[in-house]
Amino acid sequence: MIVGVPREIFPGERRVALVPAVIPSLAKAGLEVVIQAGAGLEAGYPDAEYVNKGGTIISDRAEVFRTTDIVLQVLGYGSNDKTGAADLPLFHKGQSLIGFLRPLADLHTVEAIAATGVTSFSVELMPRITRAQNMDALSSMSTIAGYKAVLIAADALPRIFPMLTTAAGTITPSRVLVIGAGVAGLQAIATARRLGAVVSAYDLRPAVKEQVQSLGGRFVELAIEAADAQDAGGYAKAQDESFYQKQRELLGRVVAESDVVITTAVVPGKKSPVLVTKEMVAAMAPGSVIVDLASERGGNCELTRTGERVVEHGVTIFGAINVASSVPYHASQMYSKNLTNFLVHMVKDGKLQLNMEDEITRSTIVTHGGEIVNPRVREFYNLPALEFQSKETRS
Repeated sequence: MIVGVPREIFPGERRVALVPAVIPSLAKAGLEVVIQAGAGLEAGYPDAEYVNKGGTIISDRAEVFRTTDIVLQVLGYGSNDKTGAADLPLFHKGQSLIGFLRPLADLHTVEAIAATGVTSFSVELMPRITRAQNMDALSSMSTIAGYKAVLIAADALPRIFPMLTTAAGTITPSRVLVIGAGVAGLQAIATARRLGAVVSAYDLRPAVKEQVQSLGGRFVELAIEAADAQDAGGYAKAQDESFYQKQRELLGRVVAESDVVITTAVVPGKKSPVLVTKEMVAAMAPGSVIVDLASERGGNCELTRTGERVVEHGVTIFGAINVASSVPYHASQMYSKNLTNFLVHMVKDGKLQLNMEDEITRSTIVTHGGEIVNPRVREFYNLPALEFQSKETRS
């Protein structure tokens, strides 16, 4: 089978789905790799490196799609809502697609992918189980985003992060609040601590308290408890508006005392909850910074503008999107390793085998045979349940 890697076409996207170093591993699994010319250039991987590792360079994008059995993308149609539709006519029946597809965002997008006849896999649906940890691309990209969010804040803040004792006196450390202690939040805590800031963190899941403290952060405890804080996959669950209203009231004082606020609270398939109101922003000191990593789903800050940097009440607010793309070399390296592990897991004897009894395959497959087949996606859009005709098929 041939694996194809086209150049990413989302505006500003610099990552590539495969890096040269993984090609030998795919070759051992019986897979050939073709790369569109220049696909890895912006991430720091020139064509010559792919050729040296056994890859083949093809200059024409349509030819990459025509000649390959499996297409790997970072942002496939769905995640790429700007230019991704241009790729739909290039797919052919029986082909497989793996990438970020955002299947819980828009039914028509998923239906369009199904109509091409491709068997598609959405990496953000990877189950959070031990066997799938090395395939978890969402966690990998969240790690990058959490790290970079702190650097964005540090660059914009008119203060320095660490405490310094100098001949001119002692400089007090900056105070950083991280809202949401998932993968991105934990990495933001660790990075801010390494830079010397005093870090606090809040999450509606009490279970993450020890993780926050192990990184040197102070866990903010509010006099409010969510009835059902997280789902079976470990993600925070949406709460009713009365809960968020009480949460905002209690968080106000902590936000006002912070020099930097980094928000990461997202709920899969839903609009991000507003946790920082305009009144809370107005109470912050001039020069403070908010980096909203939930911006793509509306934002955790009421004043966030998706993809923009704005200043309100003297506070700089970053509506950060596609943050991992700003660190393309290592983001591509991590993503590529995740996809390679995923492929090796599914490929047997040089063929892609769909074992629907396997939780990893069953959770990530979105479309097959012209249908939306993912149970979670069908339930989300209130589609009737489907029964698979066979437990294992070859693609």
